[in-house]
Amino acid sequence: MGEVYKVGMADMAVCSGDDAVTTLGLGSCIGIAIRDPGTGVGGLVHIMLPDSKEIRNNTNRPKFADTGIEDLVDAIVKKGGNRNRLVAKIAGGAQMFSFGSGNEAMRVGDRNAAASRKKLSELKIPLLSEDTGENYGRTVIFYPKTGDYVIRAIGKPEKTI
Repeated sequence: MGEVYKVGMADMAVCSGDDAVTTLGLGSCIGIAIRDPGTGVGGLVHIMLPDSKEIRNNTNRPKFADTGIEDLVDAIVKKGGNRNRLVAKIAGGAQMFSFGSGNEAMRVGDRNAAASRKKLSELKIPLLSEDTGENYGRTVIFYPKTGDYVIRAIGKPEKTI
């Protein structure tokens, strides 16, 4: 077993070999795991919001789906990954609080998941699997070498996607 790198909110990390990346407490946030199966280089970004263009003076690029995914891809390529072989998995995007059905702005989890899917599609990165939505938080650990994305949630069985 290698080292496990912790990824905070609005943060990212890349690793390879037997190392892994983890992030705790994905509520409405999304953990986007991307890897190159050929080299085993991959990483995880913990995004909080869907679109960097909606916020002024945004200097923290991993905070947003659009810029965070771009930066993760660039970091994987710099570490030896091949952009043409990248694949992705996502988890999170829960609706943690009930605000009534009509307020789209409060559905941050759904918007984060949709923005993540859209950006991956724009970059032509296949989304192999996802565990999103519902109303509970998740803690994840991603193993780029194997592609296993382990999801843990209180009161739920552990699953690997």
